[in-house]
Amino acid sequence: MMKTKRLTESAMLIALAVVLELVGRMVIPPMPFGGQLTLCAMLPIVLISYRHGVKWGLTAGFGYSLVQMALGADVVTAAFQPGYFGDGTQIFRALTMCLMDYVLAYTLLGLGGCFRGKIRSKGVSLMCGAVTAMAGRYLSHIFSGYILFSGWAEWFFTQEGFPAWGASLVESLSPAALGWIYSIVYNGMYMIPEMILTAAAALLIAKIPQVVETVS
Repeated sequence: MMKTKRLTESAMLIALAVVLELVGRMVIPPMPFGGQLTLCAMLPIVLISYRHGVKWGLTAGFGYSLVQMALGADVVTAAFQPGYFGDGTQIFRALTMCLMDYVLAYTLLGLGGCFRGKIRSKGVSLMCGAVTAMAGRYLSHIFSGYILFSGWAEWFFTQEGFPAWGASLVESLSPAALGWIYSIVYNGMYMIPEMILTAAAALLIAKIPQVVETVS
């Protein structure tokens, strides 16, 4: 009975995450090279982990990563086509993108319950778990961005309209260092606001006792 309830609840929260993702896409413009700020679409996955434990949260996060791949099927399919990462079909890069930008990034949302029972305030506990989970996703995108797209770093920092400090970075940093900064900055443009919004939403919904009730 408990397993059925856990599965049902998790399915409903994953469905809620998908709805928030899709609504967000309608009202918030996507980033030009992938990634998007959402309407706290990651919070339902964090809640699964908080209510049912990190182990189950990671399982739910993995399931959600597969849903994300389905939602981003056009990008995933394009990554396996010639020319997406440069000349020729680069299977290794396409697989790396699938692994790091989808499977690993969204599975790490299952860390959302890592502070459950370790902090007295349930709101603070949920908030800290949400920040940790989102930070894990952010790091995964940073590594992926460096591995796959660091070649765009110089163009990114010197494009028309970019602040003058971008050109200074290009002049002062090595290509490798510039690639890391590029990935941190680009992914941070949507992940940092997402972390802040999710943390604030976590504090708010934790005021509802039924939401932060631990099931296992």
